[in-house]
Amino acid sequence: MPAPASAKAANRHDMSVILVTGSYDHEIRFWEAWSGICSRTIARTGEVGQVNRLAISPDKRLLAAAIHKKVHVYETGSPSSDPLVTFDGHTMNITSVAFHSEGKWLVTGSEDGNIKIWDLRSSTLHRTYDNSAPVNDVCIHPNQSELISCDQSGSIKQWDLSDNICSHELTPAGDVPIRSVSLASDGSCLVAGNNKGQCYVWKVNDEHSGLPRFQAVTRFLAHNKYLTRCLLSPDARYLATCSADTTIKIWSISSNYDFKQEKVLIGHQRWVWDCAFSADSAYLVTASSDHTARLWEMSSGETVRQYNGHHKAAVCCALHDGAS
Repeated sequence: MPAPASAKAANRHDMSVILVTGSYDHEIRFWEAWSGICSRTIARTGEVGQVNRLAISPDKRLLAAAIHKKVHVYETGSPSSDPLVTFDGHTMNITSVAFHSEGKWLVTGSEDGNIKIWDLRSSTLHRTYDNSAPVNDVCIHPNQSELISCDQSGSIKQWDLSDNICSHELTPAGDVPIRSVSLASDGSCLVAGNNKGQCYVWKVNDEHSGLPRFQAVTRFLAHNKYLTRCLLSPDARYLATCSADTTIKIWSISSNYDFKQEKVLIGHQRWVWDCAFSADSAYLVTASSDHTARLWEMSSGETVRQYNGHHKAAVCCALHDGAS
């Protein structure tokens, strides 16, 4: 992200940094990252269900918002509150959404136990995988040909998009629900966090290496309360964990996958639900039940901006400040 003093930060039409939050108040808000001004609001008045998850397309052109059972896809540069396309097919809350690296499709996971792939070029449902348990999170492998999901039954599954099968399954803590999964940007490391605040780490080996695909390397207690999100930084040097204990913890990662608590980010007054790193891993955005979002500077662990405007819990956020 640009330096706080940058004159560009004051330009409302500068789309180099896209920061978005979603809330139980049914509103999606776009923010000027450094001024803290809300530059655009999409109000889903009268619509059933809150905004659950947000994702920005790699080219910054689209915002996907998981709202109850539907996904609305908006143009980030348009002032319109009407979605470009709506994907409707899940029968329960959608809990996760992620874009393909070239923006060709997006994937969703839902409490209805299904994972769906939606074709953005034809605006149709492309494929459905039956996970057989409520899905809590889904991420796309950097190779774009595999998905990693986690669910309420305590399972982590790898889905092979070429063979259309679940090729691997992990159950690190029996039936304890896994809340969140995160893959390193090079696909070498997988981290998962569960309802009891425990984090599990696997080294991900190449399919042709002759080694197990997932090799358990460590586990640690990240929080003493409910863990809501775990997220590896783009440079894979840090892990951020969010929790019901109102804190965000930053863990440094050594070359041998040793996780050391480096900072505790304190400032939110209630549950912290979601987080997003800047492209250079120097900043972190968080969303909380205290109705606010915060921008944190990783080096100091301090809040550099607070975003006020939501009237209920802010439960999701998305940040894209990389090259489009």
